Amino acid sequence: MERTNDIRIAAEVPLVSPADLSRRIPMTEAANATVVGSRAAIRRILSGGDQRLIAVVGPCSIHDPDAAVEYARRLAGLNDRVADTLVLVMRVYFEKPRTALGWRGLIIDPTLDGSYDIARGLSTARKLLVTINEAGVPAGTEMLDPIVPQYIAELVSWAAIGARTTESQTHREMASGLSMPVGFKNSTDGDIQIAINAMLSARQAHSFLGIDTTGSTCVLRTLGNTDCHLILRGGKKGPNYQAVDVGRAANLLANAGLRPAMIVDCSHGNSNKQPESQAMVLRDLITQRSSGVAGSESIVGFMVESNLEYGSQPIPDDLSTLKRGVSITDSCIGWKETEELLIETAKRWSRRIGCRCRAIEI
Repeated sequence: MERTNDIRIAAEVPLVSPADLSRRIPMTEAANATVVGSRAAIRRILSGGDQRLIAVVGPCSIHDPDAAVEYARRLAGLNDRVADTLVLVMRVYFEKPRTALGWRGLIIDPTLDGSYDIARGLSTARKLLVTINEAGVPAGTEMLDPIVPQYIAELVSWAAIGARTTESQTHREMASGLSMPVGFKNSTDGDIQIAINAMLSARQAHSFLGIDTTGSTCVLRTLGNTDCHLILRGGKKGPNYQAVDVGRAANLLANAGLRPAMIVDCSHGNSNKQPESQAMVLRDLITQRSSGVAGSESIVGFMVESNLEYGSQPIPDDLSTLKRGVSITDSCIGWKETEELLIETAKRWSRRIGCRCRAIEI
């Protein structure tokens, strides 16, 4: 009989189970405290019980764990100055969806050379998340592959479903079972309704195929995730962070029976892929909220792509020539501008909500 299965599979490489990896790289008490506390804070902000803003800042993608740890430590130091007004969450993105081809992230290709040592990538990612959380910095990431959360989700405080996968039933089901708040981005063409439909779906219970912590195939039955929210990231038709866009999005959410709560991504379509334009977007958001324009109260946070150094670089043939702290995916602003921008934002927002801000005093 002629073979009909696995005709195009070159190899099957066994992986460590999520349970075994968590035993090898356990969550610590300090890391646990960061995750539990920051998840609770983010939930309060989403529900309107906390006037602070969620600030998701960090590299477009993580490719150098040492540089990522340095960034986290700088963010931890900055947090002492802005914690009364901002809940800082570090972007720790390990998976990159590609429009066509390209590097797919630290978990899939940790050595940047096409060897796809995924076992090493999972181990590296988990170690890094423990270290970042131990520094008191919550981590946020995009959930792309539906198997990956079993390996790292307990160390993630906030998650995003990207513009390319918001319409995916698989990702809506996955989000319904995730333990942290989840933001759904509008689609790449700017469609907001797709993200709203995703939120409505993810709030419901689902049953789907997955793996358990031992790595065995199982049926996962979820309770639904009530901490879902919208992320405005612009699209092919242009930015969607301005007051008219925010007001329209707030109305769509309310009409769908959802609490109007949204995070605005200051990069991607909202900055027209120009990293320096992120500051302009963020300043506009704070102006909107401070002025009380209709719908602006639904803005509960923002995202900024930032790295140790400005710009981006291609992956060179000789990896020893990589510039430290420079993105290998989308261009980012550098640390100096990031620090100044976050302190400025904290000062402006503290005046709006009438709270003490150490950024003003130092």
